[in-house]
Amino acid sequence: MNLPDFLVEVPLGDIRMRGSRISLYHVISLYKEGYSPERLHEEYPTLSVELIQKVIGFYLENWAEVDAYVARCEAELARLEATTPRVLNWEEMRRKMEAQGWPKKP
Repeated sequence: MNLPDFLVEVPLGDIRMRGSRISLYHVISLYKEGYSPERLHEEYPTLSVELIQKVIGFYLENWAEVDAYVARCEAELARLEATTPRVLNWEEMRRKMEAQGWPKKP
């Protein structure tokens, strides 16, 4: 995808607003949920309404490529969620540590 000067690809394939840590994924996901440029600005006040309008214009002109990018992001988020433990089980952790001799006595 050819990115305009207000977007930049960073390591690992994320696309962000130039000079920001805000991802194209987040802006477009909210836009697709019905957020207006003004509402997106409220969510991300460091992005000007004009920049948000440019991003939306880029999306509308390149929707297939941007939707594919969004789908890749969602797949990666789902993969991470599926492989991340939900809750740390303190009792199990305590048993494992005690089995290893913790707390160590001097």
